[in-house]
Amino acid sequence: MQTVQDVPALRAAIRGWRTQGQTVGFVPTMGNLHAGHQSLIRLARARTERVVASVFVNPTQFGPNEDYDRYPRTLVQDQAALAEQDCDLLFAPDVATMYPFGPEHSVSVRVPRITDTLEGAHRPGHFDGMATVVCKLFNMVQPDVAVFGQKDFQQLKVVERMVRDLGLPVKVVAAPILRADDGLALSSRNQYLSVEERTRAPLIHDTLLKMRELLAQGHPWQAIEQTAAARLARAGFVPDYVAIRRAEDLAEPAEGEHEGLVALVAARLGNTRLIDNLLFD
Repeated sequence: MQTVQDVPALRAAIRGWRTQGQTVGFVPTMGNLHAGHQSLIRLARARTERVVASVFVNPTQFGPNEDYDRYPRTLVQDQAALAEQDCDLLFAPDVATMYPFGPEHSVSVRVPRITDTLEGAHRPGHFDGMATVVCKLFNMVQPDVAVFGQKDFQQLKVVERMVRDLGLPVKVVAAPILRADDGLALSSRNQYLSVEERTRAPLIHDTLLKMRELLAQGHPWQAIEQTAAARLARAGFVPDYVAIRRAEDLAEPAEGEHEGLVALVAARLGNTRLIDNLLFD
């Protein structure tokens, strides 16, 4: 696997593949890769002939009181994990490459409406930073296919809308959530959990399953949200939101609407913020 840190080297490698008529898949990450990330690489490999991954901890999608400085940077381990999955190229730029005029003076991409709720309401500016860096990466890599994990469900929907609205020539593919045996969604932030917190963390997924069950029984979605939030709070979580929304646009469902929905949770357990979601059939 080749590792490059600047855009000319990235484009030179991709240009060589293009001259051979090969398709390119792309998996953008912030590094500290786990089995969930590796599954994204495998999905990209199944869809395209060449696979590019990026590792970049993007400062513009972290708020002032979030964990940008302590976010784990593990490039050597990430290189080994990607090579193990037959990734062809790793793009590992620095901040100056991604933001040549500085993050505070960057052109910004804002995707309206869908970013104003849930994560967007609790993390102001997060999706502007995410959309900006993904748009930059799409322009640099120019992939045919880009793979995003479904665990960050709202992020996935924001990227899909940005691609459609800007007419970007890339197909966005959603990868299923990869979970531990006890149901906890795999995440780089799971390592922040204490041993005791780790035993409680799967309650989030269990609560999502309960929400789906209650909706199937005909309970109103507003009552289900309240019940689920109270359940998590009793177990020591501090929920930011517990919500049932339309999967397509994250709007509130109409009364009696049961199809095409998703339940989403963001909650703090100790010093760790966890997110998860579950699509309803």
